[in-house]
Amino acid sequence: MKYGIARISIIPCRAEPADMAEQVSQILFGEAYQVLEERAKWVRIRNSFDRYEGWIDRNQHFEITENEFKVLAKTHFASAELVSLLRDKNTGTFSPIVLGSTLPNYENGALQISSGAYEFLGDARTYKQADRSKLVEDAHVYLNAPYLWGGRSPFGIDCSGFTQLVYKLNGIALPRDAKDQAKEGVTLSFIEEAEPGDLAFFDNQEGNIIHVGILLGDNYIIHASGKVRIDRIDHQGIYNVEKRDYSHKLRIIKQLL
Repeated sequence: MKYGIARISIIPCRAEPADMAEQVSQILFGEAYQVLEERAKWVRIRNSFDRYEGWIDRNQHFEITENEFKVLAKTHFASAELVSLLRDKNTGTFSPIVLGSTLPNYENGALQISSGAYEFLGDARTYKQADRSKLVEDAHVYLNAPYLWGGRSPFGIDCSGFTQLVYKLNGIALPRDAKDQAKEGVTLSFIEEAEPGDLAFFDNQEGNIIHVGILLGDNYIIHASGKVRIDRIDHQGIYNVEKRDYSHKLRIIKQLL
């Protein structure tokens, strides 16, 4: 088995080995992965954080050893600002990384990837037991981020990428897709039982879960739909005031904290 790590801010992860293929997810800086298959231009990988699989461009693949991969699996620091800078200590060049990126081997403002040493110019968050107020605060940081299918960054994010990254910042690893996130936690019977930070899931006419958001309290929800936005929610679902109609039908509420 071979292993790799993201050394650039965002790596598109595609459904098929082609530039025009659907983007199903993204690998953020510092996230390590297993190599499942290799082709001339493409590498099929499994992200160690959420075990999501897809194809990445070989030019964006950086190989690490199995021992390095195991050490990185114990990383407990993440970037906590919308955008932070890394300075390569060998070349002096700067690179941007986005909110929720993993900081490998982080200590006192420095991090290490193989033989590469970097100075981290930003706010680092150590994973710890989640706090509801902090989770809600982190969710608001993404407010107005544009919706992007497969996105996991403030510059483009989908509904489950949004909930996954907010929870990652608070030390909780969620699956990549909404339908799998819905299998986590404890089911609540009524929306009145929910607390800020709980997850609400929504389904389509076929009964398939297709959307997720974070409850804020007082019958409000923050979610990625067109952009990361705040809407009203009740026992029927999400009510979009601008359209004067329900945009999503409530299926289930889950408590993970």
